[in-house]
Amino acid sequence: MILHPGILALLLGAIISLTMLAGGAGLGLMIARHWRPERADELQLALERRSWLVATLVQWAVGFEALSLLLFLYTLDDLHPLFVGAMCATGTLNANPVGWHLLWIKLALFLAGSLWWVTNHLDQRVPDAPLTRPKFLALLALLPLAGADLVLMAVYFAGLEPEIITSCCGSLFSKSGHGVANELAALPVRPMIIAFYAVSLVFGGMLLICRWRSGWGWRTVLALAAVLFGTTALASVVAFISVYYYRLPSHHCPFDLLQGHYHFIGYPLYLCLFGALLCGLVPQLLALLRPLPAFAGQLDRTERRWLDAGLLLLLGMLVLVSWPLLFGEFTMKAYM
Repeated sequence: MILHPGILALLLGAIISLTMLAGGAGLGLMIARHWRPERADELQLALERRSWLVATLVQWAVGFEALSLLLFLYTLDDLHPLFVGAMCATGTLNANPVGWHLLWIKLALFLAGSLWWVTNHLDQRVPDAPLTRPKFLALLALLPLAGADLVLMAVYFAGLEPEIITSCCGSLFSKSGHGVANELAALPVRPMIIAFYAVSLVFGGMLLICRWRSGWGWRTVLALAAVLFGTTALASVVAFISVYYYRLPSHHCPFDLLQGHYHFIGYPLYLCLFGALLCGLVPQLLALLRPLPAFAGQLDRTERRWLDAGLLLLLGMLVLVSWPLLFGEFTMKAYM
């Protein structure tokens, strides 16, 4: 295994987080069996004290699991000079294909962990903590993801050897081939530009509608629009966004954007993308909590903040995408 600070931080953080999540899931089973908020006996008081302490610790663990996606991407890009044939994080991932599965696990952890974090934050603001039982039981679903994250990460990093000759992004994200990456790179530029801005318009419109209109249905449509925006934006990064930043019609890699040659533009770009996606999912979560009397009058203000954040992140994404298209010297007119 390569002893890199990023690798050690990821593995150590994953071990600590998994330990905390396992403890929280164990408490969740105990709470599901013995939790009686209407009683004030010794067992109930002990569970209440323990639940607050464990929930706070688990919140930090979930926060690390969510943010570890960024650290993982940074570590991949920082490791690529060690491998022959690698020019970016793509080469590091190709050095051990397990890394591609790990990347999707980390993305799922980011979304699921962030939603749990929001739930716990809301629950701790209410004196009687009505979400204590469901939030700890939800850790039983989050725990397998965290376990898979740690196992795959250990297998992936243990399989990395500097002697490995890997392939660069030019061979993976090219128009020739039959994989998913090749198909994304082969998507036509003009239709993808139209699709990206059309989906962004729909997503932004739903964020505005939900800011002024109530109702379960609107939040469901917003969540679907957020997922559609996330998938379309990821495909657009490969199809045309990266091309305009690289100024090379044949260069479609989504990871070179994380490098200093391109002013690390990938970090704010992906933060805006995944942040906007998360902001589009949170109102659906809050809609599930509205029937609870304890949250009466509190969710509107919280939801408005998430909707406003989603609009700002979407605007940031549009600025980052539109700038090279509108003001850059490079053009793809000959390929449209």
